[in-house]
Amino acid sequence: MNLSPLIDELIDAFRCLPGVGPKSAQRMALQLLERNRVGGARLSNALAAALEVVGNCSECRTLTEESVCRLCASDKRDHSLCCVVESPGDIFAIEQAGSYKGRYFVLMGHLSPIDGIGPEQLGLEQLFSKIESGKIKELIIACNPTVEGDATAYFIAESLKEHKVVVSRIAHGVPVGGELEYVDGGTLTHAFAGRKILSDRSYD
Repeated sequence: MNLSPLIDELIDAFRCLPGVGPKSAQRMALQLLERNRVGGARLSNALAAALEVVGNCSECRTLTEESVCRLCASDKRDHSLCCVVESPGDIFAIEQAGSYKGRYFVLMGHLSPIDGIGPEQLGLEQLFSKIESGKIKELIIACNPTVEGDATAYFIAESLKEHKVVVSRIAHGVPVGGELEYVDGGTLTHAFAGRKILSDRSYD
């Protein structure tokens, strides 16, 4: 718009966020400048501090400002369980559910040869080394139900065939409260493939 180079730069900076287009970026920039400069200053300080200090946990690779994140350092977590996820955001989602009490390993992506992302980029050697230590009894793969996520899960499972560890995959299917007529075909296919036996009287 060229009314103000600084405002234009601020608007353009907001567009680095996922899902934020020109109009949304403009609204956010003007909101901070017009009505919430204190909030804008806090955002700026928090962002600068996080970018300066936050790195990766040496144990699970999630984002943290400490060398070992609080989940890995906690003696209240079950160290025999390890859940493999694609991103730190997945940990937030699982922790909010409140039912999982094991540890994590964050791949920071998924296998994608086209993009040059292989096992090395995902830290799989570090994961396999943890398995070889014998402390992990079950590895729960919670990659996203996408082609890339399924390929990553399959690669990990195949790589661990000779190891003494249970490898499981979280179920994908019909959401709680969902109605079958509104569920897409791919989800239904996963639901049927991952069905659970409630009663088996086939040998009666």
